[in-house]
Amino acid sequence: MKLLAPILCAMLVVPLMAADKMNSLQDISLNDINDQPTSLKAYAGKVVLLVNVASKCGFTPQYTGLEAIYNKYKDQGFVVIGVPANDFAGQEPGTAEEIKTFCKSKYDVTFPLMAKVHVVGVDKHPLYVALTGPDSAYPGEVKWNFSKFLIGRDGQLLGRFESKVKPESPQLIKAIEAALAKN
Repeated sequence: MKLLAPILCAMLVVPLMAADKMNSLQDISLNDINDQPTSLKAYAGKVVLLVNVASKCGFTPQYTGLEAIYNKYKDQGFVVIGVPANDFAGQEPGTAEEIKTFCKSKYDVTFPLMAKVHVVGVDKHPLYVALTGPDSAYPGEVKWNFSKFLIGRDGQLLGRFESKVKPESPQLIKAIEAALAKN
């Protein structure tokens, strides 16, 4: 019986740890662009493309492609989420109001935006700690603005795409469509 107790305990703990890890990305709190508390749990059941965005970057025109894929796939359960960050060469210096105005007036962005966070460094937001840390499926620091993380309907990280991968690129579209095909 003494041997059976540790085995039974391990059998109970491992599934709990797996369930905790499975929902961890969705459970991390952040604020939306209007400074209201939220989390990715608000998008549970959807395929999420999380992108650290900036208004004064060479990749900023990707807002056009991000909006296009959001509109193309949103009715299938897809959402793009823009997360402003000023970590790379000060390319997102604006306030929340300035960011919203810029995104709407210049690129007619309708997908959700979050409050500005740090995606690298000592003040890195917990969401990006989870996305890029050693326990991530795709570990390693974010290298620049417009890095993309594809998250499945279940909250699991499915893919990571660097800045140079355009929203309309075949590799990203293929990954989005494969994620949407999973129920």
